[in-house]
Amino acid sequence: MSSVIEFLKNLKDTALSIGINDIIEILVMAVIIYKLLELMKNTRTWFILRGLVAIALFFLIADLLNLNTLLYLARAAMDILLLAVVVVFQPELRRGIERIGKRNVLMNFFRGRTYGGAEGFSERVRDEVVTACLELSRTRTGALIVIERVDPLTDYITTGIALDSEVSNQLLVNIFEKNTPLHDGAAIITGNKIAAATCYLPMAGTVDLDKTYGTRHRAAVSTSRLTDSLTIVVSEETGHISIALGGKLSENLSEKKLRLMLDDVVEEHKALRRRKTLPWKRRQKDERKDS
Repeated sequence: MSSVIEFLKNLKDTALSIGINDIIEILVMAVIIYKLLELMKNTRTWFILRGLVAIALFFLIADLLNLNTLLYLARAAMDILLLAVVVVFQPELRRGIERIGKRNVLMNFFRGRTYGGAEGFSERVRDEVVTACLELSRTRTGALIVIERVDPLTDYITTGIALDSEVSNQLLVNIFEKNTPLHDGAAIITGNKIAAATCYLPMAGTVDLDKTYGTRHRAAVSTSRLTDSLTIVVSEETGHISIALGGKLSENLSEKKLRLMLDDVVEEHKALRRRKTLPWKRRQKDERKDS
């Protein structure tokens, strides 16, 4: 308890001695840390970082409670942990260094995510996806369409060919047309954009599906376990439409059921856009609607 009181006293003395330069430095560092965290949130690094923070908090509590055995083990494992962090974050470190070497790095740094568009996953986008799935089902053309919800799919997007195109049923049908360059792999939709095609979806662990299911269904279920995305699968053998969500597969969906499940994504995107809109801008939009 005495150490906590001493820490608070030192904190008070430090706060009283803070000058204008210190405030500027704090604000600059806060912006940099915020932007770095924002960049990390677009990748799986965010979840790894949260795990590391949880471990750090655990050992901080161990230090406060004088759990010496745990602290000894933590110090002994520190060198290995630092090496493991470098190995785990290697792809992100490499991408970060590559971005620093680009000419427009400062503009890119202060710019948010570019995928998705202002419209988001709207009713129009839903209708285009449903129309495409029905046509693909009719012709028994295999397809794999991943729709981003809250968890960013940047890591998966970078494995494919970037498109950043408006969602249309004609484009989706054309992407999965047999014997075309883009038909293999997944198409990823973020907002009202087809971000990329031929994307690789990793298989995470054992997928408990019947052996009659192919790699498309297994990849869809695997991706739905790793992220909160919604993945539509059109079977090449039967033409059936399925959706993988939360590690579960809903099979042989009708047009009505498919549309209802996509409605949830539409409402989710509407809520996200409302949350991101500043209060005074939201008021201006409401006034324009009323007038």
